[in-house]
Amino acid sequence: MKITAIKTFPIWIGHRNQFILKIETDEGFHGWGEAGVSGRELAVEGAARHYREFLIGKDPMRIGALWQEMYRSQYFEGGRALTGAISAIDIALHDVVARKLGVPVYQLLGGAHRHTVPGFVTAGSLNGPKVIEDAQRLVADGWQAIRFGPGHPDTGGEANLFEPRESVGLTAEWITKVRDAVGLGPVLGIDYHHRLNVAETASFCQRLPPGTLDFLEEPIRDECPDAYAALRQMTPVPFAIGEEFASKWQFVPYIEQGLTNFARVDVCNVGGLTEAMKVAGWCEAHYIDMMPHNPLGPISTAAHVHFSAAVPNFAWLESREGEFSFGEALFPRQIKLEGCGYPLPTDPGLGVEFNEEKAMNDFKFWEAPHLHKRDGSYTNW
Repeated sequence: MKITAIKTFPIWIGHRNQFILKIETDEGFHGWGEAGVSGRELAVEGAARHYREFLIGKDPMRIGALWQEMYRSQYFEGGRALTGAISAIDIALHDVVARKLGVPVYQLLGGAHRHTVPGFVTAGSLNGPKVIEDAQRLVADGWQAIRFGPGHPDTGGEANLFEPRESVGLTAEWITKVRDAVGLGPVLGIDYHHRLNVAETASFCQRLPPGTLDFLEEPIRDECPDAYAALRQMTPVPFAIGEEFASKWQFVPYIEQGLTNFARVDVCNVGGLTEAMKVAGWCEAHYIDMMPHNPLGPISTAAHVHFSAAVPNFAWLESREGEFSFGEALFPRQIKLEGCGYPLPTDPGLGVEFNEEKAMNDFKFWEAPHLHKRDGSYTNW
């Protein structure tokens, strides 16, 4: 079997773009992949076009070797745009091979450890009483792991205004009230989306009664592991880190120094299923559970469901159900949430299909919010 075509689809899906990739073969089997790096899809497409030049004619069964060739074939290795493209290609290669062999992708990864992949759900921002109603409703619906967005006082109509110090007190106040309202059973977390610095994060954690939070996700940026090491000394709150990591090497200090307690690996960014499985094994050796990042579309969800099924050290998979909707006209086959988890697919491959004809030439430039403080300086989104 040989690769005959690699097609790319940076497409608009109604609220932002996605980057979809298709691999075709001379035996009629095809596979789908998806890349992260949201907002920079054309950069990922450019990288994928470079890889396409030497992947045409190669044997798609040699997934690991092709990963190595893509990663090592340039002097300037890695980086999110490059590994985003590698991720999409790697996922699509797994889809091709599993279809040829007539098995679900998780069988290529060692088989399933569970019959259902539990999810966690994202509630609203910690701004006021409504968040308590949201949390109680989600618990009543059966969700046992709930994540919240940080709160912020009224911005006076400035949509992109964010003041970290103003957010810290309000968020601490309302997550404490949520914990009191739902009791000790549910797992509660906050995604601060790297909007704080070390001192602000420490101040936030110090405002919380013990046992309030089960995880704090990405409070600061990931470039400096020493900053997380310093923060680790200031708070016992478990951290969930890793969604920005673009290789197993970026995970090294966070795993080996105990800086993360939940690994937020993103199969569509880290280098695909090939790389994600290596990260999972490394985490298993350090008693760290996987809590995959899944902010994209049905192909991403399918890849993460197969990955989550195949690793023993697993906590919850991020669910976007109810937040985004992906119509069947564009994705005629997709893995959907049932209750509070994803059932294991049984069809060969990923279990997802994409309507490429409907997606042609449908791209719009989109930017994530450019947040700023009251003094006009820019801060992290």
